[in-house]
Amino acid sequence: MSGALAPGDRLPSTRSLAASLGISRGTVVEAFDQLRAEGVLDAKVGAGTRVASALEDEPIASIGSASASPKIREVRLPPSAVRLAAVSRTLVPQPDVPFAVAVPAAGIAPDDAWRRLGNRVRATARAAPASYADPFGTLELRAAIAEHVRRSRGVRCEAEQVIVTSGTQQGLYMAGRVLVSRGDAVWAEDPAYPGLTAVLDDLELRTHRVPVDDQGIDVARGVALAPAARAAFVTPSHQYPVGMPLSMARRQALIGWAERNQAWIVEDDYDSELRYAGHPFPALQGLSPSRVVYLGTFSKVLFPSLRLGYVIAPEFLVDAFGGARAILDRHSPTAEQHVLAAYMREGLFESHIRRIRGLYSERREALLDALSSRLPEGCAVQPSDQGMHILIWLPTGTDDVRIAESAQAIGLTLRPISRMYCDPPGRPGLMLGFGGFPTERLRAAVDDLVPLLGTAR
Repeated sequence: MSGALAPGDRLPSTRSLAASLGISRGTVVEAFDQLRAEGVLDAKVGAGTRVASALEDEPIASIGSASASPKIREVRLPPSAVRLAAVSRTLVPQPDVPFAVAVPAAGIAPDDAWRRLGNRVRATARAAPASYADPFGTLELRAAIAEHVRRSRGVRCEAEQVIVTSGTQQGLYMAGRVLVSRGDAVWAEDPAYPGLTAVLDDLELRTHRVPVDDQGIDVARGVALAPAARAAFVTPSHQYPVGMPLSMARRQALIGWAERNQAWIVEDDYDSELRYAGHPFPALQGLSPSRVVYLGTFSKVLFPSLRLGYVIAPEFLVDAFGGARAILDRHSPTAEQHVLAAYMREGLFESHIRRIRGLYSERREALLDALSSRLPEGCAVQPSDQGMHILIWLPTGTDDVRIAESAQAIGLTLRPISRMYCDPPGRPGLMLGFGGFPTERLRAAVDDLVPLLGTAR
């Protein structure tokens, strides 16, 4: 490939080449055989082995040579490649340091009960089938999920309406594929989860960003922006990233709009189990099961690497979601589905939720207490009683991205939200995760954080 050997040049014998390189002759023979199979070498009895003469007409590309580098820089990437590369840089996992968002408590999720149960279930033949499985998910897990959301979230569904996914991100993509078509108008909150906006951009939808206030998404503003939108993507129980729930008046207004216009509501209920003041808010789906597609995940309440979530679709959309699921990656790992089904069926899941809710509540209070008297002027904590993160608002003009970069240099991970608005820079703020870190570590991290706040005007 470098041109050191030209077409027709003879190679040394396998025996002499092996001796000169100090390797076994078998290795050289294997390499020669491979090159002959690829058409690079010709071998004739009595004539030895030569570089294939046919390569005079079809020269080998100079792969790996110094001349290849300038050519790579000249490649014009397709627009989709540019867009997806930007998504890759945006959705980078955070390191496991304070205040990383959505990091579970070490030793609590997964717990010892999960590991013991997993060993037992995986040893059964049923949890390790050799053939493809149902793209909808195992029936046992779908039934367990339906029972859980009916009891804890007021969701109205049957097991047959549950489609097991690889998490909320996949559920969002499936909903976009099933419910809307390229060029359709949709609503999304402003600010919003970057993973959602990436999906809507990739599907080439006309996304209208609807602002949120202390009651959640402003439905009247959405109607003014795009009254005939085909779908609304919302986080009604715990708005991401700000944290407020959608008020009952707004819920009714949103459902009324959807029913009048035959539009869809995609409800992303990503961490509803983790509410610390009373019972979790009822799901929006319970108010209008025929117009709402409900998304849930086990990433927050169990652990993200499990990669299991679910979609609950109206009955007449179930087959369409099953088709979308089959196209994406056929089905989730079967063994993990059986383990999770058993974990839920035996009551261990409910016990786990109670345990981590108490633990996370303690860590949240410790973080708020450490911040309460030390926040610089102009900084404020957004009221919220749910989830695995809090939000600190910063004074207007503060560069939250720069603060996050400075924090990274001293071993902290902050998530700035100004870029989550449709017209960056939006209102500056920082998300602080607390679930995965003991109270002592959170207090020490606050000691390092406070001097950074207010320094990036």
